[in-house]
Amino acid sequence: MRLGFFTRLLDDVPAGERYRLAAQQIAHAEAYGFDTAWVAQHHFDGAEGGLPAPLVFLAHVAARTSRIRLGTGIITLPLEQPVRVAEDTAVLDLLTGGRLEVGVGSGGTPASFKPFGHDSAQRSAVYAEHLAVLLNAWSGGDLGGGNRLYPPAPRLLEAVWQATFSVGGGVRAGQAGHGLMLSRTQPRPADDPQATLAQIQRPIVDAYLEHLPAGAAPRIMASRTAFVADSRAEALRYAELGLGRGRLPFELPDSDLDRRIAAFDVHVGTPQDVIESLKADPTLERVTDLVLQVHSVDPPHPLILRSIELLATEVAPALGWVPSTELSST
Repeated sequence: MRLGFFTRLLDDVPAGERYRLAAQQIAHAEAYGFDTAWVAQHHFDGAEGGLPAPLVFLAHVAARTSRIRLGTGIITLPLEQPVRVAEDTAVLDLLTGGRLEVGVGSGGTPASFKPFGHDSAQRSAVYAEHLAVLLNAWSGGDLGGGNRLYPPAPRLLEAVWQATFSVGGGVRAGQAGHGLMLSRTQPRPADDPQATLAQIQRPIVDAYLEHLPAGAAPRIMASRTAFVADSRAEALRYAELGLGRGRLPFELPDSDLDRRIAAFDVHVGTPQDVIESLKADPTLERVTDLVLQVHSVDPPHPLILRSIELLATEVAPALGWVPSTELSST
């Protein structure tokens, strides 16, 4: 199992400072042996996510790191020109020494589609079309008029991850032989509002594995919210603050903190609390990549750094993870 750190760049500071802090958090994760780091893409709404240009940011982070793999979680592909994505990712992969992972998806809030000239209702069709162009470009295919991608990027064909909330998405990722990206939380079905995240995601994983080509190695990523502190009281204090202002695409429970923690699928507390909580998630027994984030708790930056340390030194080893490198001073 690989261990990853994920950020939506939501520190409560101006954008430039968000980028500085997130870069520091990723460098800290590398120092503590994390295998991967992932950044989300969001347009127009800084409260939803602070980074519209993930490849630009990852180029900056690549210059500050040497080993950790850098990924997009995700590029909202329907809103992008796919040949430009192919070019940018090809250049960035060379600059990182082959450390780039490319997560893509059809997501994005509906309101963000109009400025890009697209209809949100057509996102699935546009996503499929753009993904086909992207893969063809990386493969060295004709892009029109005999033009082919430069620099070539065949390695990236093995670095694609598809994010999905649905069984159909699991089928598509499996058939393509791509990695499967599972969210930290997702809406509950109307007919089963008390379903656990594991119950919702189990059929997605089943569909993915069933449709993988023969001989293809599965790549399954589960993103989870995990905020670890030195005391349970400290962790819960920040959880109450963060979850009280959080937004989900389904009705929230009342103000009871335990119910909100369950609704947001949060793993929070001391290292032992979080170890026990994550061990109770059966999805994690099937993943190749466990990627952890502090959203929607969103504690202050120093506590994010401390959580990274505790995750790497106490929580993840208890789940069977072995760090890639010896711990280094930070």
